[in-house]
Amino acid sequence: MNLKAIIDAARPIEATGVVDMTIPIESIHYRAQDVSRHGLFVAVPGFAADGHDFVDKALANGAAAVVAQKPLTVDVPVLRVDDSRAALAKIATAFYGHPSRRMTVVGITGTNGKTTVSYILESILEAAGVTAGILGTVNHRCGGQVWPSANTTPESLDLQRLLAQMRTAGATHAVMEVASHGLTLRRVDGCAFDVGVYTNLTQDHLDFHGDMDRYWQSKKRLFTELLPTGGKAARAVINRDNAHGRELAREMAAVCPLLTFGFDHGNDIWPSVDRSDLNGSRGVIHTPEGDLPFNSPMVGRHNIENLLAAAGAALALGLPREAIQAGLATAAGAPGRLERVPDAHGRFVYVDYAHTPDALENVLNALQALRTHRLICLFGCGGDRDRRKRPLMGAIAGRLSDLVVVTSDNPRTEDPDQIIADILPGITPVMPQSYRAVELQSGWSAPGYIVLPDRREAIALAIGLARPGDTVLIAGKGHENYQIIGRETVPFDDSAVAAEHLEAAPAPAAAAKQAGGDAF
Repeated sequence: MNLKAIIDAARPIEATGVVDMTIPIESIHYRAQDVSRHGLFVAVPGFAADGHDFVDKALANGAAAVVAQKPLTVDVPVLRVDDSRAALAKIATAFYGHPSRRMTVVGITGTNGKTTVSYILESILEAAGVTAGILGTVNHRCGGQVWPSANTTPESLDLQRLLAQMRTAGATHAVMEVASHGLTLRRVDGCAFDVGVYTNLTQDHLDFHGDMDRYWQSKKRLFTELLPTGGKAARAVINRDNAHGRELAREMAAVCPLLTFGFDHGNDIWPSVDRSDLNGSRGVIHTPEGDLPFNSPMVGRHNIENLLAAAGAALALGLPREAIQAGLATAAGAPGRLERVPDAHGRFVYVDYAHTPDALENVLNALQALRTHRLICLFGCGGDRDRRKRPLMGAIAGRLSDLVVVTSDNPRTEDPDQIIADILPGITPVMPQSYRAVELQSGWSAPGYIVLPDRREAIALAIGLARPGDTVLIAGKGHENYQIIGRETVPFDDSAVAAEHLEAAPAPAAAAKQAGGDAF
């Protein structure tokens, strides 16, 4: 591209220092240290640093022009815009040739379920013989290539580059988790979506959004702003079993074709469940295109809801019913989402990413309904994040478990003991009994909790206490293979640590009594 093409894309409110409109622009950057000769630097205000403070660094590296929100006096052209993030999205989309227009794109938003739905839909697309790129929390991948995921929804420049690379690799479809941060920070501006999927909305990210209404308004942008303006005959797939979904369905009914899903029979897509246990679920999904029998290894009511969402997206894409049925049968879900850690002694150990009140409640309710003996829940809360959800999660764990092991998650720069102190006021009213490790070795007489800040030690204790038939939930980190302590990221994988202790621990004692009996 040349400078004129950049100006046409960015539409700045002012352009200063422009002498030659044919100046070549060979690359786009929002990190000053990455700028190369003939590159364009977009100065983006961040949370920890402001790109405007690094313009000199970008110029020293050879920047040919700068896009900025603030007036600058430098020796290269400056395009001043109202919003650098919005301008970055427009420029990146044009620079990479509008790749989403040349693909069929599905965007999935909601507090919980985005990752799992993307994995199920990926399975359906594979069954249909479709090459798809997947962008999300775990990683970004296409045709055997895998890119690490720093954010659920990449920054707009990275997103457009990835879409272009996926298209070059042969992808005709892309499935994207669209996080509220990505919507608020304009990362998906410029994307042309064919299908938008809404899963649910519950408390999360209030440290960023401030309140639930602003959080909801950010989610709605996918449907009210982006779907109608992408230049495509887009469709919406909406979970109408919650109040926000009903509101969204009413609003979108006049905007674009709509499919609703949920357990309520008034939805377009709803299930009849014949079996649901710790080995999976089986039944029939009723759709406007006919019934779809399903036999899935995925566990829990919330995962049946995820199956409905993926089936709805597949129908909105016009995929064959045979491929949808085959994909539902083979999808095992996403890594770290109720992921079973095998045990030779009959203990049901699961790792799950649940780090919000709603997600933790969904997973514990699923395991409560299916368990055969005791339920042990291990969890913590992340540091430098919404403190308001900590006691809520404590109350949920205390109400739905026989033993709660409170530990560290990613404390980041917060004191781990203080994070735990914020959790305990939620636990103690519903589960007043506190235990020490030594007291638990011979069993415990009543539901209770124990505090063990060291996560490895906490996992070892939870597994060591479990007997055949017991269920252990290790919640909060899921697929993550690290722990953030202070400003240091250290290797830590819940699944691997759990597997080590399951293998190393001696064979457990005889099965515990049925839940609800006289002893624990």
